Parts: sequence; structure tokens; C-alpha cells
Amino acid sequence: MAKRSGQELLRGSLDLMVLSVLADGAKYGYLIQKRIAEASRDEIKLQTGTLYPLLHRLESSKLIRARWEEAQGRRRCWYELTAKGRTRLGSQASQWRSIARCMDELVAVALRVTKGADHAAGGA
Repeated sequence: MAKRSGQELLRGSLDLMVLSVLADGAKYGYLIQKRIAEASRDEIKLQTGTLYPLLHRLESSKLIRARWEEAQGRRRCWYELTAKGRTRLGSQASQWRSIARCMDELVAVALRVTKGADHAAGGA
């Protein structure tokens, strides 16, 4: 997963990450893990023991649906968004954008101050 200091932030974002990955079509577990790793430049490596309970919870909440398919002698469970899941994704994504804009602004100031580039920006 992510570094220990970021795990709390990550935990609250996993639903949105998984729903976002499924927004452009059905995927099975490995593809979900791979897309999150790619999007995070390998900073977030979602472990199987975290992913599958999350998928089962999202399915129980009717946000996603699962279907089994067999291809080349291998059974895979594919997950896709439901209408309820698309609605939730839209709402959560909008909320996340608002929070991210706020955090970007606040963190930019904090980084300038902590790097000593602009002590006056922190106010006194």
C-alpha cells in the first residue's frame, strides 16, 4: 500500500479509487490493482487482502456488480459499476475535487514556508 504516514488518507479514498477505475468499463481484480498502481506511479499498491473485501462491500452496497466469465480455461470475476455506483462516483468525485483544490492551496503555502522560500507567506 502507501507509506505508513499516508495510509489513513488512503483508506478513506479507496472506494473512490476503485469506483473511478471502473468508470470506463468492467475490470477484474488484477486490472484494478494495476490501474491504481499506474495512476499513482507505483506509490499505491493495493494488496489483494484489501481489494477483495472492498469489492465485496461495494457489491453488497449495490454500487458494483460482479459476473464470472471463463476465458482460456480460466475463471475471472469481472466488476462493473451499477447505476447507483455511477451516481455515487459522481458525487464523491465532485466532493474530492473541492477538497483537493483546498488542500493544494493550503499545502502549497506550507511547502513554501517549510522550505524557507517565503517565511512571510506564513504570517506572523
